[in-house]
Amino acid sequence: MNGRLSALDDSFLAVENASAHMHVGWAATFQPPEGRPAPGFDELRDHIASRLPRAPRYRQRIAPVPFGLNAPIWVDDERFDVSRHVLASSATSFPDLVDSCMSTQLRRDRPLWQICVAERLDDGRIGVVGKAHHCMVDGIAAVELASLLLDPTPRPPPEESDGWRPRQSPGAARRLLGGILDLVREEASLLRYPARFVRSPRRLLTEPLSRAGMALAESMRPAEPREPVNQPITGARHLAWFRRPLDELKRIGRPYGASVNDVLLAASAGGMRHFLLERERDPVALKTMVPVNVRDAGSDTEFGNRISFVFVDLPCDEPDPIRRLQNIRFAMAERKESGLPEGGDTVMAMLKYMPRTAQHAVSRMIASPKTFNLTVSNIPGPREPMYMLGRSRTCSLSERCLRSSEP
Repeated sequence: MNGRLSALDDSFLAVENASAHMHVGWAATFQPPEGRPAPGFDELRDHIASRLPRAPRYRQRIAPVPFGLNAPIWVDDERFDVSRHVLASSATSFPDLVDSCMSTQLRRDRPLWQICVAERLDDGRIGVVGKAHHCMVDGIAAVELASLLLDPTPRPPPEESDGWRPRQSPGAARRLLGGILDLVREEASLLRYPARFVRSPRRLLTEPLSRAGMALAESMRPAEPREPVNQPITGARHLAWFRRPLDELKRIGRPYGASVNDVLLAASAGGMRHFLLERERDPVALKTMVPVNVRDAGSDTEFGNRISFVFVDLPCDEPDPIRRLQNIRFAMAERKESGLPEGGDTVMAMLKYMPRTAQHAVSRMIASPKTFNLTVSNIPGPREPMYMLGRSRTCSLSERCLRSSEP
């Protein structure tokens, strides 16, 4: 299952630093059933290990190309040990468990994932937090991969075994040659573009490039104000959450033709308005990055990233919550109808034809805190009750509330 990181996947490595951890994650608690002993850490670790045949990428690490001539490739980790990835935590509260796990970066010399397990929280539940680097999975895939550890019934199926043995990793010379050959292939595919353009100029140039230009211009538009939201941060992360029934969110949006995502964005605008007022600042619109899933139907467990981005100004300056929701709905609909998600996807696809140093420069500009104030995303979790070793999931927080990538 070797493969080269795409330009988008590679960009998530490039923009990571000590204060911007580029991992995504999920967290859940499990209630031990009455009358049965709760599983210990070793049992939970072995259970997770038995599910790894379902996710081959979780036993692979990245291997760089010499001189940085091309993006890294995925290779089997010859020293793979599940004990380096499934760790016991002494945390006794769920927030402390999440904070401690999400505040540390993943090591790049091993597969880029980790699961932290607290076998006894102070309320008797089992706490589990998982994280994976954004170069490996996006939010949709992260939640789907979490479900690989879970079952729809209290009785788990028999353990799986694939007799996995790591394949020998290619040496530096072979990685260099492979990187050069892939660059040549990419240049050859670019040279074939004029012939396709002659056959269908509007479809292959006018529309995609127009959308890409609009998406790039929007992403580079400076974010204002810089204070109090765009401030230097540390690597520490803290979890905060609130609960609302999904049916309630749907009911709020229905009279206005608004989606659940629109309702969440409007609620975020209201929250940020309160945040600014508490700090005696005049509420203003805040430029917000909204990730958009561009995966094909049926490919939710595809590895790598299949996301694009749109930018919307959260109407924090609007005091009326209904008008905030209507403004958000119109703004998101306008961006989708103009093809901005597809335009952003085209921008990232075009990056692969640029020198890698230029790719990273563009990625850093787009991810810079100078270009947006906030990130808000809605990632759906499992819709049905789920179990781990017969223990029911009692609370689940999906990817974006735990993401720690943007300053």
